[in-house]
Amino acid sequence: MARLLYRIGTTAYRRWPLFLTGWLVAMVAVGAVAATMSRPMTDAFSIPGIPSEKAADLQAELFPESTDAFDQATVTVVVAAPDGHTLAEPTYSDAVDDLIADLEDGPQMPADTPLANPAVAWPEQQKGMVDQAVEGGTPRDQAVADAEAVSSLSKDGRVGTITWSFDVDTVADVQPATQDAVNDALATARDAGITAEANGAGMSSMAPPGGASELIGIAIALLVLVLTFGSLVAAGLPILTAIFGVALGMTGITAMTAFMDIGSSTPMLATMIGLAVGIDYALFILARYRNELEHTGDRSEAVGIAVGTAGSAVVFAGLTVLIALAALSVVGIPFLTAMGLAAAATVLIAVLVALTLLPAVLGMTKSKAFGGRVRKHLPKRDERGRIRNNGTRWASLVGRRPVAVVLLVVVALGALAVPLKDLHLAFPTDSTAAADTTQRKGSDLIADAFGAGRDAPMLVVVDGRDLPADDRAAAYGEVAAWAADQPDVRNAQVVGANEDQSGAQIMVTPRTGPDETATEDLLTALRDGQAGIEADTGTTIGVTGLTAITTDVSERLSDALPIYLAVVIGLAFLLLMLVFRSILVPLTATLGFLLSVLATLGATVAVFQEGALGIMEGQPIVSFMPIFLIGVVFGLAMDYQVFLVTRIREAHVHGASPREAVVDGFRNSARVVAAAAVIMTAVFAAFMLQDEPIIKSMGFALAVAVVFDAFVVRMTLIPAVMYLLGEKAWWLPRWLDRLLPNVDVEGESLERPHLATAYGDRPEGQDDPDDERELQPAGA
Repeated sequence: MARLLYRIGTTAYRRWPLFLTGWLVAMVAVGAVAATMSRPMTDAFSIPGIPSEKAADLQAELFPESTDAFDQATVTVVVAAPDGHTLAEPTYSDAVDDLIADLEDGPQMPADTPLANPAVAWPEQQKGMVDQAVEGGTPRDQAVADAEAVSSLSKDGRVGTITWSFDVDTVADVQPATQDAVNDALATARDAGITAEANGAGMSSMAPPGGASELIGIAIALLVLVLTFGSLVAAGLPILTAIFGVALGMTGITAMTAFMDIGSSTPMLATMIGLAVGIDYALFILARYRNELEHTGDRSEAVGIAVGTAGSAVVFAGLTVLIALAALSVVGIPFLTAMGLAAAATVLIAVLVALTLLPAVLGMTKSKAFGGRVRKHLPKRDERGRIRNNGTRWASLVGRRPVAVVLLVVVALGALAVPLKDLHLAFPTDSTAAADTTQRKGSDLIADAFGAGRDAPMLVVVDGRDLPADDRAAAYGEVAAWAADQPDVRNAQVVGANEDQSGAQIMVTPRTGPDETATEDLLTALRDGQAGIEADTGTTIGVTGLTAITTDVSERLSDALPIYLAVVIGLAFLLLMLVFRSILVPLTATLGFLLSVLATLGATVAVFQEGALGIMEGQPIVSFMPIFLIGVVFGLAMDYQVFLVTRIREAHVHGASPREAVVDGFRNSARVVAAAAVIMTAVFAAFMLQDEPIIKSMGFALAVAVVFDAFVVRMTLIPAVMYLLGEKAWWLPRWLDRLLPNVDVEGESLERPHLATAYGDRPEGQDDPDDERELQPAGA
């Protein structure tokens, strides 16, 4: 491995015009596909085989004209008169009429569905509904209750709703100009004296990558890189190469929409991860390049050594991230598979950019790679000429009391994981949007005027084809009555039947909102009683609708988590065993990851679900966040494990004792790993500035995870454990040692004369006296 990467690095350095041209050609080719073949992204979160999807298939069979719940670009405009007034008053009724006229003039509006003023249309419509139901045999009290359950005007006449669906095939087809037109109409209505807000799938949007959050993360990364290298040019190189890699990755994701469905949140998540690892991978190789320039004046040789050693670590670190992200496909969830593969592709590009594009840029810049100096690189050295820095001091400090360090880390991270016991997973809804958004304001108005369950309807699809035609209506009524008797149901009524009466749709309105556990319990109760009501009525039923689908998706994600963990941890364990030629090192790496991810999830629950620190109002954690977080954090955790421990192993294979190897590994990598962790934390934390709850919570969780794993686990717990294990850390059964190929991540096959004397002037296994003094327990 090291020898192959060495040749790649030297070739890219010497023939830099060829490599730069190759990358530019790749960008143009992918961009051409994206520009000519790309399709809109989707917001669908469906999973084939879940109960709600089967019910949706039954609905499509009985009602061919029905539209998939996720494809309906529905909008609900909520209007309200001031307190003490009603929408029927001329001033406010005229304002609503003007609002409707403005809305109907907007783009992508349905041509065959005129909008109606609820204060004018609803009273007459309600009377007709009640009279028709009573004529059909429904008691008047029940008929009135059924009408109120679907009312577009509140009982006091102050709040009304105007609902329609944009004339598009899917939600992703709604244009920003269409949403802007609605918002402009709302602003005009507010000037006329009424409250006007809008929510629904048709008003949802995902901000594209490239906003202020990314710029803030990049600015912080640039500052850290300037402090690390003391050079403006060197600080800019990882940023520029990472941006190029992310741009290519985003273009590729756009191009892939021509061949598969891509979720609208995928580009943001891929940008977040691709930018962070892209900067980090380039940082590690560039730092190693500067280090090698201290031992050789041949820049091509220094680049080759840097790519052969640090590049090997980058390859295996990238492979762990790729495994973690690509393994999301094994859980069988289409939208999660697309997210994982897109992010994995971006990481792969980041690895290739670090191995080839960065050396080519170094070949182009030559001696100017570390130009624009703001400070000189003059590290302190001991009498043997070795660098003494904060890395060696920290490693020495940990080595004085390794048992105490292990206990402290385990207890602290364990305490942070405690809130995880109250984890509540759900999908974000308008009721959990930011309080200052029109979606949230509209949802709050609906909940106050009509009840929280108005935003969480469920649809019971009834198949009566096996019944005699004369018995079907009674059976549908019996199913509706059964649904109405379930706990926490506000209303259940037949809202439609097909032409031959062989199927019916029953709308169930809960008393609670879409993100509440009581609504999930209601869905469970309906499913539990399904077999009984089918036997009693001779029908076949299914429960679907957005609320049912998102609840089923959340449950499937939870069920898939153990499978995913087993696949990821198993594959990564084998990979790390290959890298470190050890069993205990990969085992401690995996256990450390479990500690950091549990603490991260606990902190995320505390902040986002329970509202700690006031960052967000308490709301459920988005359903796919834990499984995606585990995948990403595992990959990033192994990044730091590989970067730190390969330097420790490199020192060990060149003659250093186990204790000295830990100190030497931190001497050469702690500063760079710390810089990389700070950069990655900054990039992820900057995404908390996004309005989208998914991105905000993911940015927080990833930033916290990097802090916990890089600084607490990899730079504190792991060295303490390695001090305790000593030589046993590198134990590997002989039979397994013979089976495993030698990948030479440490660059043992490369000629580096300075390492031959670094540990060669004393008997094997004897520590450096200086390091013995550093590692000697206090008071000894």
